[in-house]
Amino acid sequence: MQAQAVYHLFNLPPELIDTLTLRTLLSESPNSNSIPDEKPTQDGTDGTLVSSANTGARACNICLGVTFSDVDEQRSHFRSDWHRYNVKTRLSGGQSVSEDRFGQLVEALDDSLSGSASEDEDESSGGASSDAVNTLVNKTKRLNARLNPSEDDRQHQKRAPQSPFAWFHSSKYQTQLGVYRTLLPTYVEPDDYLQELKDMQRGGPEGRSWALFMVAGGHFAGAIVQVNKSDEEREEEDTLATTSGKKKKQKKPKPETEVLRHKTFHRYTTRKKQGGSQSVNDNAKGPAKSAGATLRRYGEQALQEDIRNLLLEWAEDIDSCERIWIRASVSNRRIFFDFDGPIVKGDDRLRTFPFPTRRPTQSELTRCLLELTRPKVSHLTEEELREQDEAYLASIKPKLPKPTDIPTSQIPAQPAPSLKPKLTKEEEVLKDKWFRALDMVSRDRLEALKSFLEREESVFGDINALVPDSSMRRAGTLLQAATLVGSEDTVKWLLEDKNADPTIPIPLSTHSKDVEAEAEQVPLKPGTKRTAYDLAKTKVIRDIFRRCAATYPDKWDWLGAARVPSELSKEMEQEQEEKKKVRRKGLKDKVKEREREAAAKKATTTAIDPEPEPKPVVSKRENPAGPRKLGGTTGAVEGVAGLSPEMRAKVERERRARAAEARLKSLSKS
Repeated sequence: MQAQAVYHLFNLPPELIDTLTLRTLLSESPNSNSIPDEKPTQDGTDGTLVSSANTGARACNICLGVTFSDVDEQRSHFRSDWHRYNVKTRLSGGQSVSEDRFGQLVEALDDSLSGSASEDEDESSGGASSDAVNTLVNKTKRLNARLNPSEDDRQHQKRAPQSPFAWFHSSKYQTQLGVYRTLLPTYVEPDDYLQELKDMQRGGPEGRSWALFMVAGGHFAGAIVQVNKSDEEREEEDTLATTSGKKKKQKKPKPETEVLRHKTFHRYTTRKKQGGSQSVNDNAKGPAKSAGATLRRYGEQALQEDIRNLLLEWAEDIDSCERIWIRASVSNRRIFFDFDGPIVKGDDRLRTFPFPTRRPTQSELTRCLLELTRPKVSHLTEEELREQDEAYLASIKPKLPKPTDIPTSQIPAQPAPSLKPKLTKEEEVLKDKWFRALDMVSRDRLEALKSFLEREESVFGDINALVPDSSMRRAGTLLQAATLVGSEDTVKWLLEDKNADPTIPIPLSTHSKDVEAEAEQVPLKPGTKRTAYDLAKTKVIRDIFRRCAATYPDKWDWLGAARVPSELSKEMEQEQEEKKKVRRKGLKDKVKEREREAAAKKATTTAIDPEPEPKPVVSKRENPAGPRKLGGTTGAVEGVAGLSPEMRAKVERERRARAAEARLKSLSKS
């Protein structure tokens, strides 16, 4: 299978695009059953379908029997948009229209067909004239299909899910490209998807630009991005590429996508952990009267004004955009439409993102832009595609009703299959012994594990034997199990003494999803498999592998198959310790220097401004003028603050006892 390439939607390789066909069910070509747009006539001109029932030698039976004076006028008519439209309409089962009616249809189109007589009139149906005619025909088909859908279409809509991708297949390169359907014009039929994809490779005179806007939870992010360069810029780059033989330094080519404008801001509109805007909550429960609700209403109004002012500022750039992508709720979409701005509701350029998006930020806009402009790539053979088609047909096949006319007595009884296969007695014994060994590994009981493995050597065999899936969810070797649980002594013993193989890949079976989740934390290079080192969670375990790689370099392919990033020798550890000591000493010296500076500064300040002598504190209790109450003053109340009720009562009793003793002394003196 080929390696997947990264393609840009507007700059696909020409050799690939020339071999693409629209991918349909069972690998059928989309145009295999369709009639070609043009058929040569007996006189060799292009685009005519003149039958033998024509009214004259120079007449067009398709265009209601219009006649011509000479051959040049007849050929000019065959190249006109009117004739081409009638040919396509008749082939699709419609009726021809007169030249006046065709003029009215052209005026109703947003894209004018005035360029049909330009310098491209001698080209085939791939020119601007053909594109405009296809646009008009497809719009007519789409309108008729909506008004009069067939029974087959209704059945297909009920049972066949609509894919967000339009897939193109190249049988020459065995490559499939998936493009989001929303990137294509809404009026284009599937048969014309390939032509639209080819037209995307041309940037036009000014290039192609998109507008992307996101609003959610008070967050806004918007950008104007150029997704395709102009034809002149591409020609200049091609010219520079052909003249690369010169030794002059070339200018770096511009990237395929370039952000022209971008803006992000945020307003407080949503209550935390509640969800929904304040206006939605007011409409559902009535207006709230809290201060937070008022702030959120103000935030919504300010957010709306900020977005609309930005749209008016970018109005000229938005008018020139080919697509306008908006991600917003129903209430937030009114911000873009309910005012006289550059975006009008019902515009054919409007699109929604066809995949889930996260909080509106500049990085999220960049991610969505890459998702849209990078087509999905796969490399499947014809057989694999056919198998996919058969599986799809089987999935949408209607289920048959259960037969009810067969008596249940005639159906032989079948034993219900057991959920788990029963193990034999030997398998149960083996499972129990493996369970005991893994339990010793998880508890890091190295001595017990040594004696157990020596005693049961005939059962366990090689130290690199795989643990049976039935005995443990984490299937693998003893080394992998010890690394996963972080048994330092066991890992060291297995690597140094038992020569356990660290290059054995982790068997990610259905019973080892947790091992796969643990190993996902370490990035995996292409063509490699995860090993025991990838299961190490701590630096101590990883250092054991690195020390063994430095001590026994010839035992295993440590840096390759074992996925150990580097060796760790004693000299390297000593060097790391020396660096740590120097770093600690430097930090201690800095701390001492700061303490000396602080002491010197304090001494200088004391010498200049000596500290004033403390004033004597006069206690409030010594004031004889104030009232004297039993239990002391308010200071006594502050002294018992924070005590438990029992301690507070005890302090109060002691105070009253001392007060009583003081009164008795005063009475005895008198």
